[in-house]
Amino acid sequence: MTQNIYDDEAFFQGYSQLNRSVNGLDGAPEWPALNAMLPDVRGAKVVDLGCGYGWFCRNVCEQGATHVLGLDVSEKMLNKARSMTSDPAIEYRREDLEQLQLPAENYSLAYSSLTLHYIQALPELFATVYQSLLPGGHFVFSAEHPIFTTPSQPGWIIGKNGEKTWPINGYQQEGKRITDWFAPGVIKQHRKLATYINLLIGAGFIITRLDEWGPSDEQLATTPALSEETERPMMFLLVAQKPR
Repeated sequence: MTQNIYDDEAFFQGYSQLNRSVNGLDGAPEWPALNAMLPDVRGAKVVDLGCGYGWFCRNVCEQGATHVLGLDVSEKMLNKARSMTSDPAIEYRREDLEQLQLPAENYSLAYSSLTLHYIQALPELFATVYQSLLPGGHFVFSAEHPIFTTPSQPGWIIGKNGEKTWPINGYQQEGKRITDWFAPGVIKQHRKLATYINLLIGAGFIITRLDEWGPSDEQLATTPALSEETERPMMFLLVAQKPR
């Protein structure tokens, strides 16, 4: 089963203070780039893998989706999502994505934001998503970049002259990484970027776009703290499609 760190009270309280938790999609700096990758959702059925507070679920309903299923392993996240949602077209359900089952050829879009790097059974999840999509359906997601997940002790190394470098330790050695983020012992799964791509291809997907995201000049001007994202990508964004 996926580690349910989001139901840890200390973790949940810390996460709730993030800009993306307070301001939703507008508080996520990668959202404009990710939004530009999305297909037209008018009349579509959508599944959100790791829906959190339900920001994306509500957004696609506003854009014309007819039904959205938001899935999360965290009851705290789902309770927050339900408290913020009044649209009957949105259904929230607790699911462990490691063991997910979805109806075949039911969705036009599967979406996931910063969730897949927690999943150990990723080949099985990709196979489940593939069979759940209609022919021509899209799988759009973001995940932590392998350059970000690989360090055994994430953080900048400050040289004696003040220069900053990001340690790359064991990139080729895939597997579990344990970090402290809002709470001790957060488990993530490190995979090479090639592994993500080859797993998608192996599941039958056609990859149509990949973005190793970094902030724009305009974002840097308004949010200087994003400057560290110019040194190494924290996340990548990807679009895959099921053949028609």
